[in-house]
Amino acid sequence: MKDQTSIISRFRLVAILEGISFLVLLGIAMPLKYFAGMPLAVKYAGWAHGLLFISYIVLAVPLFTRLKWPLERVYGVGVASLLPFGTFVLERRWLR
Repeated sequence: MKDQTSIISRFRLVAILEGISFLVLLGIAMPLKYFAGMPLAVKYAGWAHGLLFISYIVLAVPLFTRLKWPLERVYGVGVASLLPFGTFVLERRWLR
């Protein structure tokens, strides 16, 4: 039980951080790049988002291998990572 809680809580934290980084990239860094001529905003926000996205995918694997989540949730985790606010919906619906 403790192992299950640990797996879910780590994934939950990274899912929230990944969602925040995605929104920062889309809502702050990209407008700064295109409207204010600040391309470094996208470089750094994109770098952080990329690391969090990789962590999100890596930490999702134990949900399906150890916790035996059903196959349709694999698709849900994947789709949630591609949509703005998707990881927040995932966190509310499946991780609480």
